[in-house]
Order: sequence, then C-alpha cells, then structure tokens
Amino acid sequence: MFERIKRMLIKEFLQMLRDNRMRMVVFGVPVIQMLIMSFALNMDVTNIKIAILDMDKTPASREIIDAFIDSSYFKLSHYLISQKELSPFLDKGKVQAVIEIPSGFERNIKKGLTGKIQLISDGANSNITSILFGYADGIINNYLNKNKNRIAKIETVARAFYNINQESKYYYVPSLIAAMLFIFSLLLTSIGIVKEKEIGTIEQVMVTPIHKIEFILGKTIPYCITGYITMTLMLLLAMIVFDVRIMGNLFLLYGLTGIYLFGNLGLALIISASSSTQQQALLTSFLILMPCIMLSGFLFPIKNMPEIVQYATYLNPMRWYLEILRGIVLKGVGIKPLIFQIMAQSVLAISFIILAAVKFKKTLS
Repeated sequence: MFERIKRMLIKEFLQMLRDNRMRMVVFGVPVIQMLIMSFALNMDVTNIKIAILDMDKTPASREIIDAFIDSSYFKLSHYLISQKELSPFLDKGKVQAVIEIPSGFERNIKKGLTGKIQLISDGANSNITSILFGYADGIINNYLNKNKNRIAKIETVARAFYNINQESKYYYVPSLIAAMLFIFSLLLTSIGIVKEKEIGTIEQVMVTPIHKIEFILGKTIPYCITGYITMTLMLLLAMIVFDVRIMGNLFLLYGLTGIYLFGNLGLALIISASSSTQQQALLTSFLILMPCIMLSGFLFPIKNMPEIVQYATYLNPMRWYLEILRGIVLKGVGIKPLIFQIMAQSVLAISFIILAAVKFKKTLS
C-alpha cells in the first residue's frame, strides 16, 4: 500500500511542478495576491454584539445601559457577573465588546464628579473597534445632553484587546492567508485532476492495482504539502512586511491548517469527479468560491447576515478556519476556546473526503 501511495505522490509532484508556469501559480501567485490585497483592503462594518458588566447596579447605571440597548448600533447578548467572565467571552468571540460600569458610578455623578465607564472591545477587528468607540461616544454625548441639568460629565475609557492600536492589517492579512489557501487548493486540485482526464493519463492510473483510498491520498497529499509551503511563505511575508506576530502556538496552527487543507482538497476532488473538462471544473470552482468567501466573515460580519444565511455558513470550511486563524494568530488562544470551530472544521473535512471517495467510481481490486 505504502509503495503504491509513494509512486502516486512522485507522479503528482512531477506533473504539478514540471511546468515553470505551474510552479509560479502554486507558489508565487498566492503570495503576490496576498501582498497586493493586504494594501488595498479597508472596509467598515456595523452591528455590534455586546455584553454588560454592571458593578454599580443603580438607577443611573441602568439608564446608561438602556441608552446603549435602545440605540440601533448595539445588540445586547449577555449580562456578566464578574470580571473573570470578560476575557473568555472575548476569546471565544461570543461578544465583540463589553461595557463595564464600575461601582460608585451613581455616587460620583450625584456629587458632581466624573462618572467613568469602561468600554472593552475585541480589537482583532480594528474597523469594528473604531466604529464601536465612535458610536459609544455618540450615545454618551446624547445621554449627557438630555441630562445636563443633573449630570456633569461621564468619561468613557476605551480599551482594545488583541489589537491595541486598531491597525486593520492585523485583521485582514491573516484573513487573506485563509482566502488564498482556499482559492488555490480548490482551483489547482480540481483543474489538475480534470486535466488528467482530458489527456488520458488518469486512465493509466485506474488500470493499476491501486485502491480508492490510496488514490484519494495520492491526489490530496501533494497539494496539501504545497499548501503548507504556500502558507509558510505567506506567513513569513506577513511577519516581515506587515509585522504580524503569531501570538498562539505555531504547531497548533499548522495542525489545524492540515484539517482545513484536507477539507478543501476533498471538496476539489468532488468538483473534479463531477466535471469532464477543465472549463467545467473552473466554473464549478468559482461558483463555490464566491459564496464561501462572501459568507466566511472575511468581508462582512456573519452576525449581520439574515438568520437563514448564518445557518448556511455552518457548511463553509473557510468560516471555521478564519475563526481558528484569528484566534491563534491574534488572540493567542489554545484549543479550548476553539473546540467548536475545530469540531465543525473536522466534520466538514471528513465529509468532503468521504463524499469524494464515493464520487470516484474506481473499481476495487
């Protein structure tokens, strides 16, 4: 078995890399595109999911909370009991910000002193953080104007976790790595296999005593390895050019990337099994690529989408990998906060590989 897989791997690497243009497509184009798009992307988002930590629990603190809830900018998700809950909620992405009202808030404003409010944001997305701080200032100023006879001043202290300076590159550059891996693993694999159909070389493989699972592994492992190489090049570029730092465990990142790549390659095998020509494979890939990128949370927050569309994103492998990538690279979290994403990613990858094996009608011998 291992000898047959070894020969399949050698054949795939030779076929993939013998053409100079193909080598450029595999290793050069993703890096160049990531570099260009990292400079170009700059988008704004709205609709902020928040949690409240009210340590004062007075009529004045409830008025402030109501001012935030009644605005169209914020959606209340949770009431927190203690500061210990704050970091886990942000780490797991349950909320995008926490509004903390310290004890003594009402006492201070009744004495004519400054009432302080702390606004803690998930700074991994700098655009959301900037908009959030601006909305919060507007709500506080509006509240003060309505109550200027009895309240002197309220000071909002803003803190951005994970991205203190709110630089968009720390959000978009890792996201582009996920997008480039998805695009090129899907396109190269699906088109490469269909090309073999067209020129007839795949038939020579089919007449050999190779089992279906060996055929699947022989087709996916080479592209998985090239995907790892491409990812490494993009990570190095992100660190050197954009000063992006991997805050979490690098081995965990690479391990979970393997699940993502295998899932993508399984999807590519499904496309190639359903296509007779390279044009069909290319068109089918693009039909899948565009919705997956649009519904991944890369360009638009998933929480802003209609509820039925949010459920559809559960079938999108790029959605889960984006959350994993941002969690490890930006937040430095481990497996525990990402367990749901890892399970979802694994289920999709296994499902795609199994479906690909079923689609390939190779007679076992």
